[in-house]
Amino acid sequence: MDRSPTDLLHGTLDVLILKTVSWGPRHGYDIARWIEDRTRGELIVEDAALYKALHRLERARWISAEWGMSESRRRAKFYDLTTRGRQQLKSEMQVWHRYAVAVSAVLEVA
Repeated sequence: MDRSPTDLLHGTLDVLILKTVSWGPRHGYDIARWIEDRTRGELIVEDAALYKALHRLERARWISAEWGMSESRRRAKFYDLTTRGRQQLKSEMQVWHRYAVAVSAVLEVA
């Protein structure tokens, strides 16, 4: 059974969002576009999953939200990383790096 790289997104979206907003405030569409661009189209974030994750991260106080104007002069909610979110991102990145090394060790066995 072939799996799309986007199937792997489940369970990783929170850390991807945290990393994306660590570069500065972004609105939802911009977050999704940045992830897609950064992964050269391998990961596409669906709107429903994105906004569900953004609300979850906001409730956890890992991101904050503020209304502003997008590049297209539309009203949009901009999300930014909080101090708690920066700590969480650091922790999550350590876990993901260990996980990636472990999975690579298994996959690289001849």
